[in-house]
Amino acid sequence: MRTWPAGFFPPPFLFFRRRRIALNLRPGPRARAKLYGSGLVVLVLIWLLALPEPFFDAPYSPVLYDRKGELLGALAAQDGQWRFPPGGKRSEKFTAALIESEDRRFFYHPGLDPLALVRAFSQMLKNRRVISGASTLTMQTIRLMRPGMPRTFLEKAVEAVLALRLELGRSKEDILALYAANAPFGANVVGLEAAAWRWFGRPPEDLSWAEAATLAVLPKSPGLIHPGRNREALQRKRDALLESLWARNYFDEETLNLAKAESLPGKALPLPRLAPHLLNRLITEAGGLGAFRSGTRAGKGKHGGFPGPLMGSTLDRALQERAQVVMNRVAARFAGNGIMNGACLILNTRNGEVLAYVGNVDSLQAPDVDIVTARRSSGSILKPFLYAAMLDSGDILPRALLSDIPTRVGSYSPENISRNYLGAVPADEALARSLNIPAVRALRIFGVDRFARFLRSLGISTLFRSGDEYGLPLILGGAEVTLWEMAGLYAGLGRSTLAQAGEAVFFPPRVSPPPPREEPAGTLRPGPNRGLLSRGAAWLTLDALTFAVRPGEEARWQEYANSRRIAWKTGTSFGFRDAWAIGLTPDWTVAVWIGNASGEGRAELRSAVTSAPVLFELFSALGSMAPPSPSGNPWFPQPAAELKTQEVCASSGYPAGPDCENTKTVFLPREAPPHSPCSYCRTVALNEKGDRRVIPGHGYGKPVITKKWFTLSPAEEWYYRKWNLDYKPLPPWEKDSAENVPSGSASLALFNPQPGAQIYVPRELDGREGRVVFAAAHRDPGGKIYWHLDNQYLGVTEFFHELESRPGPGFHTLFLVDPQGSALTRRFEVLENQD
Repeated sequence: MRTWPAGFFPPPFLFFRRRRIALNLRPGPRARAKLYGSGLVVLVLIWLLALPEPFFDAPYSPVLYDRKGELLGALAAQDGQWRFPPGGKRSEKFTAALIESEDRRFFYHPGLDPLALVRAFSQMLKNRRVISGASTLTMQTIRLMRPGMPRTFLEKAVEAVLALRLELGRSKEDILALYAANAPFGANVVGLEAAAWRWFGRPPEDLSWAEAATLAVLPKSPGLIHPGRNREALQRKRDALLESLWARNYFDEETLNLAKAESLPGKALPLPRLAPHLLNRLITEAGGLGAFRSGTRAGKGKHGGFPGPLMGSTLDRALQERAQVVMNRVAARFAGNGIMNGACLILNTRNGEVLAYVGNVDSLQAPDVDIVTARRSSGSILKPFLYAAMLDSGDILPRALLSDIPTRVGSYSPENISRNYLGAVPADEALARSLNIPAVRALRIFGVDRFARFLRSLGISTLFRSGDEYGLPLILGGAEVTLWEMAGLYAGLGRSTLAQAGEAVFFPPRVSPPPPREEPAGTLRPGPNRGLLSRGAAWLTLDALTFAVRPGEEARWQEYANSRRIAWKTGTSFGFRDAWAIGLTPDWTVAVWIGNASGEGRAELRSAVTSAPVLFELFSALGSMAPPSPSGNPWFPQPAAELKTQEVCASSGYPAGPDCENTKTVFLPREAPPHSPCSYCRTVALNEKGDRRVIPGHGYGKPVITKKWFTLSPAEEWYYRKWNLDYKPLPPWEKDSAENVPSGSASLALFNPQPGAQIYVPRELDGREGRVVFAAAHRDPGGKIYWHLDNQYLGVTEFFHELESRPGPGFHTLFLVDPQGSALTRRFEVLENQD
């Protein structure tokens, strides 16, 4: 009987062979066919079932990269490990060190190394125990796929079979990537990329030879990395590997000495934290940390889209760092006034790609709140879209006058931020100055519900009430919007001037890289919201937002804006809770919000002194950077085919009529409906000196001259002439004509009460009923007004027309008349005092 060496187990097929020879069994053709078929089935089953799918069933760290593949931030995986997914950049130094340390013939064997097997087997026979292993890197990768399996000969055999199977299905580079991404590197660090960042604070491709060698020896002894323990053993292993690499001519002796002089890593380093709010947002949108596992898909490479363990983005790391520095610097400056939070977005205007995303500043109050997606009061930043919509609808013209006088609609009484009134102001100037009363009056013309529907069609998703519920305050901050959507809307306003027919221009900003497509980057895509604004209206709106003269505190920023040609708009919400500033050029769109995440208002929280300076600091930071999609144009090109010219009155801005003395030409959207002619100018008859008005043919027999005259209503005129010294009010009537003045000739204006007003009169401190101050104006600066309340005479005023009264609860009628017979009647209600 044949004997075998001690400890050797013959393969089973030898027993079967001896038995078959002894029995002289010879299977026939049918039996052989069945046998071969069964063997083929077994091989197919082994092929299909041998390797797990996915290879590694483990949670991964969500990792965010910029557009160039640079790390922006990451979080620990769901199990607390720092485990980056495969797909990062390779480190040639680490690859060389790993192969030298673990498997020198890695690129020459099929998963099993015959020479290593012979060496290990002979050592085992000689020493009667295992002296060295024969595991290849492929087998070690299989072992990582099968955690918790016992270290037995049977398991080794399984690993060998699976290693062959893995080699048949994957390239050597893929196997190296799988090993590098899943090997342990000490503490709670798994994978090369996580290890490079946690132990050395840099990406794998930037590792030195000493750092690469350190990481190469860790997977077999990950406990050596523990600070304060095993340092000598780790250094010995590292230096030995460096010596081996030097001996194989990977580097020269000087490099060897320098590498051996490098110190070992200490405690784990923090990872970059350049876009934490965006990272958290993407994790939430993906479904939480549980969505980041080896089975999830992230597309191809780092830029494959969301969700997935590897998240590429459109962000630019250099620009993100600059934006964070600016925002944190200004936040420290504003913190002294109790303004603790801020956020900004920087977009590529043409395609909406987000280049910088600062969700909040480093603050002592609510630093983790992502302001970019938070709903905040809009302030005045919706005004440009009302202006553009009304240009297209023909409701206003760019230079058409809008009333800027004390206004009350029901119980709502808007005020300009400056608390001044201009009387009448051109529409484009009212937009640039962000005047509230002209905007409210314009919205009343356009329609609140109509405007709300228009904003929703542009992409604002936060308007969940009906237009009637918002009312006229909608244009002044009565609705909530997000910085995310507003940045997209302003960028869309710029894209509107660049788009061709059928191209979508209003779409949200994008942080996920677009899928591969044949058209060049930046190409506008068709969509359902095309044609909402004409190119002409968009261009005229941008032109208005570069208005050459800004009021008050904004004036100092205008000089900078003109030097850079920026269209920009600010907004401050009611109660000084939100300060907005958004500006755009053909290349960049920058959106800024400053305030408190808690909603606490501050008197210093005005856009002109907070968000506007930050806006221009960010534009300054962009000045030295190459534009994301250079168009060769310093400004948005004028869409000549989408504009038409209109001759308008130089004084009123409305289409010139027969009584207009001076005219000029303006651009209008080509499809805008025609507007009625100017009603501000008329031809008046004057005496021979030209200082009195007369009525020819009514007993006046002296010579008469006629003159074209621009005139405003008495209320508008009262304020307008304070700011426009060249304005000339109509001359007074000649005495011979005064008695023939038509009764419809308006000379009076009543500011308070407004038509249909409901007035609440609080009690005085002494308990008496309070007083109502009536306010009026007369076209003649020296004119008199006689006041009557409910047919009772109250008194007369001259020059300054204000009068106090104590009307009781209920309805009342106020009657005003001047010596020439001009009269005005106003009915109002005094509400019951419940005190």
